[in-house]
Amino acid sequence: MKASYIGDFEKWANDFSFYTQVRVRFSETDMYGHMNNTVSFTYFEQARIDYFNHLGILMPSAIDDNVNGIPIVADLQCDYRKQVFFDDVIHVYAKVAKVGNSSMDIHYLAKNQKDEVCFTGRGTVVQMDPRTGKSVPITEEEKAHLAALAII
Repeated sequence: MKASYIGDFEKWANDFSFYTQVRVRFSETDMYGHMNNTVSFTYFEQARIDYFNHLGILMPSAIDDNVNGIPIVADLQCDYRKQVFFDDVIHVYAKVAKVGNSSMDIHYLAKNQKDEVCFTGRGTVVQMDPRTGKSVPITEEEKAHLAALAII
């Protein structure tokens, strides 16, 4: 199975450097011990927040009147490659694949403790004005910050 957002898989996978580690909890599995298919999206969220913190991208509160933009997930996709079970230790990698005018495309890669790819994913995060509900541009300063980190 090939995901449409991945060209050369080896090159794509080698471009990841940041990851967060999660352990599959019993409550995240079905009666057969498989990780529920909705849990990967929770893991993507954790990896994205940890990654943004690592990059110094603030996750401001929508209730702060001084905030001009907050990151909102516009879409999210997951492609499953290998089963995940209770108590597996998963490394969920995240990277910025593309920066647009008001959005970023984030890619994800999840590997188990045997370094096997379990699932991959992508999602678009849009910067939105919490007062208007409309997208706002990513500033040139923010783009320069991302470029300085050599991630775009």
